[in-house]
Amino acid sequence: MGHHAAIREKPDRQSISQLSAGWEEEKKMDLQKDEVLDRLAEQANVAQFVAFRPVASGVKQSFCRLRDTDPNTQFATATEAITALLAASGSAMVNVRSYLPHDPRSREFVYGLTSVEAALAAVVRLANEGLHLIVNETIDVRDGGVSGVVQGDLIEFAPDDTPRCVEKPGVASLPFEVGMNLLTLIYGFRPELESRPGQRIEFSIHPLLQGWRRTHTLLWEREDDVLDRADATSRWPNRFSRHIGDKTFGLLMAHLAGHPVPRTLAIPRRIAPFSFGTTTGSSEVWTRTCPAEPHPGLYTTVKGWTDPFALLAKEDHAGDVLASVLRQDAVPARYSGAAIVQADDILAVEGLAGEGDLFMLGTRDPEELPEKVVSDVVTTFRALNAVFGPVRFEWVHDGQKAWIVQLHLGSTASSATEVVPGDATHWLDFTVGDGLEALRALLASAPIGSGINVIGQFGMTSHIADVLRRAGRPARITTGGT
Repeated sequence: MGHHAAIREKPDRQSISQLSAGWEEEKKMDLQKDEVLDRLAEQANVAQFVAFRPVASGVKQSFCRLRDTDPNTQFATATEAITALLAASGSAMVNVRSYLPHDPRSREFVYGLTSVEAALAAVVRLANEGLHLIVNETIDVRDGGVSGVVQGDLIEFAPDDTPRCVEKPGVASLPFEVGMNLLTLIYGFRPELESRPGQRIEFSIHPLLQGWRRTHTLLWEREDDVLDRADATSRWPNRFSRHIGDKTFGLLMAHLAGHPVPRTLAIPRRIAPFSFGTTTGSSEVWTRTCPAEPHPGLYTTVKGWTDPFALLAKEDHAGDVLASVLRQDAVPARYSGAAIVQADDILAVEGLAGEGDLFMLGTRDPEELPEKVVSDVVTTFRALNAVFGPVRFEWVHDGQKAWIVQLHLGSTASSATEVVPGDATHWLDFTVGDGLEALRALLASAPIGSGINVIGQFGMTSHIADVLRRAGRPARITTGGT
């Protein structure tokens, strides 16, 4: 990972990535990059580095930060300095960043050099072009952590990337405190970040201790006097929700918004297990597979504990679909079901007495629910809607309150007669009693332009309806064949 030039935002944009795009590239900086980095290192953790400036005889060291070495220790030669940096680097690799003094634009960036000779050759070559250099330890951005930007009251981040991720689609975008609480829950430490009006910070956080101060948080750049007109979008799927699994992220959002979520142990593939939620009072558990993106009813959800490693090996042997497995407290289920926003902003609350897995699979019809249950679910929806906008969620009611067991964003265009509105050149029959797998097979083989004629009763909040909506083909409801 390298250091990144600051860019000034346009005030009429609504995200960090958009704000970043508007910086004036030709704006002169009061301090050179090595001076900025040195000042940052006085107060925060930075990646270990040695900085050089070109002189007639070659290069001259300016600043450095190396672990177990006094700040700005002066080495006799560039070779000695780079040797010390490479020896101190946890990855045994270094990067070379080049720039012109007082120019915010970075120049050539050489990544992942493993020998003193290669790093020194890059430094000499670039210095001969009149460029100034920062050589820093290579930090693995694929270690399960995240990188991103804090600007005002907004934090945005993504895994497997540098802070420049905010210039790409799919970052997690959250109010600062919500994002900090999320990261603290997942990683087990509170990142060393703060939110200040007019300040922009590029950062990365890591499961293992990093940098010259050996902490979990690295700062890469800090800029003051920037505009704060950026708003969190709180949307998923995003790159981070895929990192931990869609169900996991949705449940975390519900938990952080203050709603009852059963105590959950998440066992992700790429980061250490973590837990959140509230004890339900039951000694029973559910084991839930957690795809990176929703696949309604496709992967295992089973009451009781089962070997998560065998489950992952069986259902996702390539390791690219299921992001995690969840162990979740069971809720003593008096009633269970789901809620969605249908066409014309109509909220549908459906369910039945007892556990709702068969209802969600479409093999049990919805039943009339008690007024208190419906009222509690509607109240939950209104509170979620106020934070996230239209949502879809699965719930379990224990007779006292409604617990959230899945949360997704968005409304639907479904109605009492259509799951997916639209016209088709011809219609293919699907009988609800044939089940989800038969529906998936029909959708996979259906010719272009065809629609689905759904025969039988099922809930608009069931997995059958969700699979049809995700397929995007016209789907109508009938009591008989075509």
